[in-house]
Amino acid sequence: MTVRLIHLSDIHFGGEHPEAVAAAAARIAEETADLIVISGDITRFAERHEFVAARRWIDALAGDKFVVPGNHDTPYFDVAQRILHPWRRYNHCFTTTRPPDVVRPGLFVTGFNSARGVQVRLDWSKGAVSPLQRHRVVDRLATAPAGALRVVVCHHPLAEIVGGPITARVRGGSKTAAALTEARADVVLTGHIHVPFSMAYPCGDRKTYAVGAGTLSVRERGVPPSFNLIEADDSTITVTALAWTGSGFEPHRTWALDRRPQN
Repeated sequence: MTVRLIHLSDIHFGGEHPEAVAAAAARIAEETADLIVISGDITRFAERHEFVAARRWIDALAGDKFVVPGNHDTPYFDVAQRILHPWRRYNHCFTTTRPPDVVRPGLFVTGFNSARGVQVRLDWSKGAVSPLQRHRVVDRLATAPAGALRVVVCHHPLAEIVGGPITARVRGGSKTAAALTEARADVVLTGHIHVPFSMAYPCGDRKTYAVGAGTLSVRERGVPPSFNLIEADDSTITVTALAWTGSGFEPHRTWALDRRPQN
C-alpha cells in the first residue's frame, strides 16, 4: 500500500507569506493525504494573536494533523514567560507539546519537542534532545506495526545539513540520530533551516532519512515558500518539495529514498 503525507514547517504566523499560505491550503485540499505533519515554528514570536491565526488556519486544513512545536513557539520578547512557562501559550492552542502517536494501516508516527525556552548557552534557539526523550521515542518505535512506515517528527535537524543556510547544533542530536537508525525509523521529519532537504543519517544501515520542509513565511533562505509531499510504498519513499511560483505550487526538487532492507 502507498502512504501519503503532507509535511509543513516554519509557517511563522505573524510573518507568514499570505499568498503562499492561502495557496498551500487550497493545494492540500486537492491532495488525498493520510496525515498532515507540521514540524514546528508555527508562529513568529509566540504572540497570542499569532497562535489564534495559526490554529484557525490549521483547523481549516482538510485532514488529520500531527503537530510539534519549534523554538519560535516559545515567547520571544517575554523573557520571564519563556523561562518560567515556555509552552503555556502553545499548549493553550495545541494542548500538548507531545502529541499522541498516530497508528493506522501502513503508518506509525511519533515525535518529541526539540525546542527549549532557555538553555545553558547563549543561543537558546538551537535544539536539544534529552536522554529521556531519546529513550522514549525509541521505545515508541518498538511498538510500530510490522511493515508500517515509521516516522519521527521534531523541529530541529538532528544532524547538520551539508550546504544548509544555518546550523542546528542539536545537543544530543548525533546520539539520537544513531538511536533512531538502530530502531529502524524510516524518516525523521524536521524544519528549522527554511529549505527542503533529504539525506541519510551517516550511521547504521543508512536507511533512516532526515527530511526537512521549507518555510511558508517571508523569511526565505534561497528557496521560495514550500512544503513537502511524501509518498511511500514498500520499496521507495518519494519526497517532493513543492515551491511557490507566484500563482501556485510546483515541484522544486524530488528525492527517491530506498526503503528496501539490506540483505
